[in-house]
Amino acid sequence: MSDRMFNSPTVSAAPTADLSRRALLGAGGLAAGALGLAASAPSASAAAPAKGPAAGATYFLRNVRLETGYEREGDEVVATRTELKTLKIEKGAIAAVLPAGAAIPPGAVVHDAGGLLMLPSFRDMHIHLDKTFYGGPWQAPRKRKGGIAGQIKLEQKLLPELLPTLEPRAEALVALLQGYGTTFARSQCNVDPVIGTKHVEKLKAALDRHQPDFGYEIVAFPQHGFASIGLEQQMRQAVRAGAAYVGGIDPTTVDGGMERSVDLMMQVALDEKAGVDIHIHEPGESGVAAISRITDITARNPVLKDRVTISHGFSLMSLEKPALTELAGRMAAAGVSVASTVPFGGRVMPIPALQAAGVRVFTGTDSVIDHWSVFGSGDVLEKAKLACQLYGWSDEQAIGQALKIPTGGITPLSPTGEQQWPKAGDAADCVFVDAASSAEAVARLTPRQVVLHRGVVAAGGFKASRA
Repeated sequence: MSDRMFNSPTVSAAPTADLSRRALLGAGGLAAGALGLAASAPSASAAAPAKGPAAGATYFLRNVRLETGYEREGDEVVATRTELKTLKIEKGAIAAVLPAGAAIPPGAVVHDAGGLLMLPSFRDMHIHLDKTFYGGPWQAPRKRKGGIAGQIKLEQKLLPELLPTLEPRAEALVALLQGYGTTFARSQCNVDPVIGTKHVEKLKAALDRHQPDFGYEIVAFPQHGFASIGLEQQMRQAVRAGAAYVGGIDPTTVDGGMERSVDLMMQVALDEKAGVDIHIHEPGESGVAAISRITDITARNPVLKDRVTISHGFSLMSLEKPALTELAGRMAAAGVSVASTVPFGGRVMPIPALQAAGVRVFTGTDSVIDHWSVFGSGDVLEKAKLACQLYGWSDEQAIGQALKIPTGGITPLSPTGEQQWPKAGDAADCVFVDAASSAEAVARLTPRQVVLHRGVVAAGGFKASRA
């Protein structure tokens, strides 16, 4: 095995930027060498603390390029209009969007975006930050033996070995995500008989050290089974230890009984006032039946509206159009979303049909490098590009609107071209790119130059001056 550190994206400086990032290992107080991690940090996480605005600071950001509308030839969108603006950032939010030449109060702190295009930052809504090889020596997965059951058996040996370095590995992975423009992640986190709730506790500690430059939610994920192995009490403990969502695993093919598995998961979520995010990989009728039951329970319990997610949901690929339209309509009405890794191959997820029905579709990295797969990049903008290729979204308007996949639904322009982001009051969660439009950023995977979360520099950096 090589001792080479896995590379993070290069976060290039803006024309007037001064690159800086928080320390890779944060406040953990652990030396990289002692953990067996590579000593050199990725470029997105230089050892020096960030020099950008402090949390809650007030400052102005000038020479920000914003999308303002579409240019058309007849009925066809052929380009995207942009204008330079000045933004006022206050208490982690965009307080005002001002003309480019707006007067700035004397003595105010000013940063210069250098004409870069500002887009909403990204949300990785399905990733496993707790069990990763990232940040350590190269290690390819073993040949799979025995399907998921074989992988679970491997985990029972592997998880205790990885536990001592969980926190720095997770933080290294967060730095990778930040360099690609992601400022929020929903992380699946193992809860099982081998490590109990230790992953939840350690991951929460690691992610708390990334406040305020990274937001997160934790899903208590019963990878090894839930109802079938009597994990109820540990799942409840995981929520009380910091998980915001109760997870689940293929109710029929892994957990041994769809109704019992789904009902227990939903009941624990209701009792603990948590959301739900369940892995459903199983194809065909059993997967559809589970999604349908989850949707029905959600509809009967309004407190769960917009707090239930089907991760993967591969069984939706098997539905004919009338059945898919009916189920998707019920999911949208109940507020059941889908987190898809945008798989490709023999079958393709029906993302356009889900969106047309009003289902919120998110995306995520899943794994970057672990014992399941080593092909993840950590860049959810890639998912938007892949979606364009899969679904034939090839024009300026369609490519630009694909940005909603990595942003969690936000695009600067509505489908008809009205400016809808940013507005005063929006969170200052932004990514800056040297691109003409959202469409170019998606199609070319334009490098992310500067990344803000709640107004705080998460990657890259601006050069400060005084008005």
